Amino acid sequence: MADLPDSAEIVIIGGGVIGLSTACHLGWRGAHDVLLLERHQLTSGTSWHAAGIIGPLRATMNLTRLSVYALEAFERLERETEQSTGYKRTGGFWLAQTEDRMTELKRVADLGLLAGLNARIMNVDDIQARLPMLQTADLTGGMWVAEDGQANPVDVCMAYAKAARHHGVRIFETAAVQMVHTDQRAVKSVELTDGRTIRCKKVVNCAGAWARDLGTRSGIAIPLQAVEHMYVVTEPVANLPLPFPILRDLDSRIYIKEDTGKLVLGGFEPDAKPFDVTASNADVPFLELPEDWEQFEPFMEAGLNRIPTLGECGIQHFMNGPESFTPDTKQVMGETPECSNYFVAAGFNSIGIISSAGVGRVMADWVVDGSAPMDVSDLDIARFEPDMATSDFLNARIREAVASQFEMHWPYKQMKTGRGVRQLAAHGIWCKAGAVFGAPAGWERPLWFATGECDAHDYSYGDQPWWPAAERECLAARDAAVLIDLSPFSKIEISGPEALASLQHVCSADVAISQNRSIYTQLLNERGGIEADGTVTRLGSNRFLFVGAAPSRRRDLTWLQRHLGASILRDVTRNTAVLGLMGPRAGDTWIAAGGDRDALALDFGTSAEFTLAGIKLRASRMSFIGEFGWELYLPWNEAPTLARHLIASGKCHGLIPMGLHAVDCCRMEKGFRHWGHDIGPDDTPIEAGLGFSVGWNKDCGFIGRAALLKQRIHGPDRQLVQLAVTGAHPLLLHDEPIFCNGKLAGHTTSGARGFRTGLALCMAYIPVSEHETLDELGKSKFEISVAGTRFPLTLLTRPPYDPDGHRMRGQTESITT
Repeated sequence: MADLPDSAEIVIIGGGVIGLSTACHLGWRGAHDVLLLERHQLTSGTSWHAAGIIGPLRATMNLTRLSVYALEAFERLERETEQSTGYKRTGGFWLAQTEDRMTELKRVADLGLLAGLNARIMNVDDIQARLPMLQTADLTGGMWVAEDGQANPVDVCMAYAKAARHHGVRIFETAAVQMVHTDQRAVKSVELTDGRTIRCKKVVNCAGAWARDLGTRSGIAIPLQAVEHMYVVTEPVANLPLPFPILRDLDSRIYIKEDTGKLVLGGFEPDAKPFDVTASNADVPFLELPEDWEQFEPFMEAGLNRIPTLGECGIQHFMNGPESFTPDTKQVMGETPECSNYFVAAGFNSIGIISSAGVGRVMADWVVDGSAPMDVSDLDIARFEPDMATSDFLNARIREAVASQFEMHWPYKQMKTGRGVRQLAAHGIWCKAGAVFGAPAGWERPLWFATGECDAHDYSYGDQPWWPAAERECLAARDAAVLIDLSPFSKIEISGPEALASLQHVCSADVAISQNRSIYTQLLNERGGIEADGTVTRLGSNRFLFVGAAPSRRRDLTWLQRHLGASILRDVTRNTAVLGLMGPRAGDTWIAAGGDRDALALDFGTSAEFTLAGIKLRASRMSFIGEFGWELYLPWNEAPTLARHLIASGKCHGLIPMGLHAVDCCRMEKGFRHWGHDIGPDDTPIEAGLGFSVGWNKDCGFIGRAALLKQRIHGPDRQLVQLAVTGAHPLLLHDEPIFCNGKLAGHTTSGARGFRTGLALCMAYIPVSEHETLDELGKSKFEISVAGTRFPLTLLTRPPYDPDGHRMRGQTESITT
């Protein structure tokens, strides 16, 4: 390694498919002084033994967008490098053995329509006719995806490497990295195992299954865990039709593909075996683990059942190698919260080859520009809390994560393992009240409260078993009072002489408000896209509180730190509990609990400090469910006492606890946007109908203002609208296709039942002409496809529940006088 440089602008660690794609796309971007280091040989970690299945249709629109790009990138690679990728389009069958699975496939086919893919539902007879060698007696149907195919993983990697070198990227093998050194939370240098050091400004950790261990040495939490992943390669199969389609026998947990006249059979078991990449036998190139026929037997039996002629073939090779998975089965990407300019792209859950092109392009832009070119917030490493990268959590969760690859992707499904990591202070009280818990963002939170209704998770693509409980809670919010534990809200204090000026720079709203007032705002990127949203409350002349969504706490905090500096910020999320006391009888409950009557006179968007049940708290007149009430901020450990006191005081006024599912139903009826679904980094406040929250006339500029001003002048080319299904109540989730006058116009961003209005509601971005109004748009004919069935829609020009906000903003007649 005599020619190894002592400095570089960008260092990529890992010579697998993700690192090489990132290098290639950095080269295509024209990035200079890029260095890739591989500890052994290129592809020798996990890429070399990948199955190479090219399946562009994924479970979400984001993953699908990233995957579809591979079809374009592979063609460009072959054209520019004259290096084959081995890519060939074979088509693929997704097989179903149950009606529930067929419903799921119909929804996935709708997603394919949105992505421009040819996904078609097929009956058993059609499947049998297309591939007679299949045993189909136990099938209910399936889906055909014309764009499915396969590639040679090593050839793909070598094509990336050749393109990268052609564009100036320097690649070194046998250059093992020991750790990344940092200084003041920024990348400083890379140290090799031989002691040599390379100074650099940016690092991209693409070390695959070894990425977590490498990150740990620098204090970076990367939540992934390697497991043993197995497949077998048969001897040549006689009379094998070519091209042989990719087979996913989902309910049997197996996949099958062709390889030079042979068949490759693998799967995702419910009891995967974790693999320790730090073990002494793990640091070897092209690592193969021992054969484990006992572990593989269920896959073999499933394969013989589906293709009986496999019983006539011998097994040429048993492959067992490490593969990394993440807690939520989505990869981790982006700049790490712990360290500026330390990027990660790892944990690809066995879809690294198909993901590589899209991920490489996104990572190259992210590294060069300092921000992602598209909304990948659901893949951002900052979505994970550090406690989700611990060995204890990962060892508990990872088997379930592997199994979930081919299991039913039920709506509202909750993981069973790795639970109880973070509990609410009042957890025990909610247990006694009949709470059925989920763990969104790692917090154990009540989803609904069972009082004779469904008291456990019973998943369905039809009417949800928890709907009766949610209906009871929503109607209590409308007619009486509810108590909601909102404690996981992200809560960040900003203080100091520069607090106001700093917030004005990053907030779209004018936060120069009077003390004890609150205002809704977004944090925007330079494109005007919404990186976060929440409320800002002025606690003092130089002290503010930003309150945002629970799942984005770490992401919001990191974003604020990078734009404001860490010195003026203090994360008080786990110091401060929040209880929402809402509903027309919330005031009666407050008085019955001994509360100060002054709280009843607070205007909406204001707050004040009070003492209740001997507890000092701040009562803030805000509501995400559209009813009168307060968010009560108090010391974390006092939450059980206050919750118990309010429940007892409100019992005679009809107060009951409310879970998150009901909260979502209520916010949908009010047309309140949900960050991560309805709004995100690709959506502007103008497009989202949130222009009211932009401080156009404040004295200083703010991030994203220039982009918004341009859009304000010309008008947006799309608009977030709310729609209601006419005469039916299908299960609306997200990513359902929306049609306008018979043509595909967009897709839903979120959906829910509205129990106070009796409507099935959704939101969607719809193309609009310059300065076209909602009233004009509403004259069009709208439809929605839900699992292949179309339903008529009505476009709503105003929220269907209390559109003028009288209930939320004003006192109600039932409050004690």
